[in-house]
Amino acid sequence: MLGLMMEKPLLVGSLLEHAERFHPEQQVVSRLSNGGVVYHRYKELARRTRQLANTLLALGVKPGDRVATLAWNTHRHLELYYACAGIGAVCHTLNPRLHTDQLSYIIEHAEDTLLFFDIDLSPLVAKLAGARAGLMRWVALGTEAETAKAMLEGCLAYEELLSAQSDELVWPELDERAACSLCYTSGTTGNPKGVLYSHRSTVLHALVSALPDCAALSAHSVVMPVVPMFHVNAWGMPYAALLTGAKLVMPGNGLDGASLYKLMLMEKVTLALGVPTIWQSVLNYLDERQLKLDDLREVFIGGAALDKTLLQRFEAMGVTVLQAWGMTELSPIGVVNRPLPDSGRLGAKHFEQEKLKQGRGIWGVDLRLVNDNGQALNWDGTSAGHLHVRGHWVAGQYFKQAESACTTDGWFATGDIAHIDHRGFLKLTDRSKDVIKSGGEWISSLELELAAQSHAAVAQAAVIGIPDAKWSERPLLILTLKSGCEIDLGSIREHLQNHVPSWWLPDRLEVIEQMPLGATGKVHKQSLRERFN
Repeated sequence: MLGLMMEKPLLVGSLLEHAERFHPEQQVVSRLSNGGVVYHRYKELARRTRQLANTLLALGVKPGDRVATLAWNTHRHLELYYACAGIGAVCHTLNPRLHTDQLSYIIEHAEDTLLFFDIDLSPLVAKLAGARAGLMRWVALGTEAETAKAMLEGCLAYEELLSAQSDELVWPELDERAACSLCYTSGTTGNPKGVLYSHRSTVLHALVSALPDCAALSAHSVVMPVVPMFHVNAWGMPYAALLTGAKLVMPGNGLDGASLYKLMLMEKVTLALGVPTIWQSVLNYLDERQLKLDDLREVFIGGAALDKTLLQRFEAMGVTVLQAWGMTELSPIGVVNRPLPDSGRLGAKHFEQEKLKQGRGIWGVDLRLVNDNGQALNWDGTSAGHLHVRGHWVAGQYFKQAESACTTDGWFATGDIAHIDHRGFLKLTDRSKDVIKSGGEWISSLELELAAQSHAAVAQAAVIGIPDAKWSERPLLILTLKSGCEIDLGSIREHLQNHVPSWWLPDRLEVIEQMPLGATGKVHKQSLRERFN
């Protein structure tokens, strides 16, 4: 027997319609590339998005077409999210930090029909001019005067395109399984792989990410996604904010400590989301000038492991730190570290250790651990194995790849090594490709790095495995140091022995001027392997 309830597809456009109808005066604040700040209300955002949708239709965009963006976090990028999805097209976000060869490959692979770009990225656009030659049109995200001033010949001007179109549009009724956005991974071997999200998966992800045990959003929230909109759709915040009517603050390309502080202070941001390196720069700026952010209540951290020092610095300010883990293939949220009701009663040391874990599972994502033979492992907090996931917003296959991305029994192998305790808290110990097997036992490069970073002289730490005749592999510790500091192997080993088993201690240390970073700000370990192996 089937239920007798109405059936309505879960569509991204419904989030915009809700925001316009029930939160019309709520603000979207954008910092533009010229440093100016502009304000739009949700009702204005919806009107401009309909104009943009009519523009896309006038330019010949059809359902399923990929529309690319090379853009920062602004209201215009948000309009592209919703206009593309609303007419059945696919918003394809490009990471401007990738090498031009990779970007050209991704544009060609996705077969983009249009590319919208922020004008300050025009030097990069010039290098990509040959991509999809004759098959793709370019639109500068600005006025005709700004486009002309930047000498962008042959490019259309965004604001002029919008002003020429009506704001009246009846959104089409789409299949909720239709694609709405496309992101390419940057952490895989070989060419980047495309993850194609559906309306259904995106709306479900937004619903759960807004729950109290996740980002806890409401119309009272003032949310600033510092994580870029080209990085897994800014962790879903452009969708969750409209779903809840939260005020949305978009930082544009001003990601330095001073710019972020000023915008957060001015707009009274209550929740901000970003990777640890961003928050280090913000905290350093605050400390150097003895400043505070009285309205900031919570910081959502992902993309790299949270170290104890960063946690303690935020807690000293009265700011709650929420660590989360996910990946492009998970839309991206897989677990979130909200304390349980009894977490505070476990003792200060245990509570801090729990906070430094990646988090507990949320509804919609299942987790399992398996050993090298595929046998399930217990959740006992010590049995480490390969982390698998499955769920409503987990990728089943990659774009334009016929084969499944999953195991034969339907799980996605994340490439992470982890353990899960009896309370359900996940702790990543390494990437499968980074784990060091020494004398038949695993050494966690991640835990070694976090221990090294707790030393007062260390700015950044990376650990890679190097061949060893006796033990097969041993850890090599690579450091960058804070200004004016020095360190030697003996002193760092003395520090590390208080944090890790003695047989983990590195036999070799390399100090370098700067860590090689990938497109998402993570240490590029392959470069280190090529240099030191």
